[in-house]
Amino acid sequence: MNNLILFVNSFLSYVLVFAIVVVLCAIAIAIGITMRKKKDAKLALQSEAAIEQNEIAES
Repeated sequence: MNNLILFVNSFLSYVLVFAIVVVLCAIAIAIGITMRKKKDAKLALQSEAAIEQNEIAES
């Protein structure tokens, strides 16, 4: 019986560590997606500004 309790205790410890790793990965992915969306929006604004400057310079 004692061995079963030790096994369950170790198993639950590893499950907890795995859950923490999964949560950290999810947070990192969410931060990465947010940062990429901000960068894409910034680049889109810069390209729109460059296009407008070219149109003004051509006329």
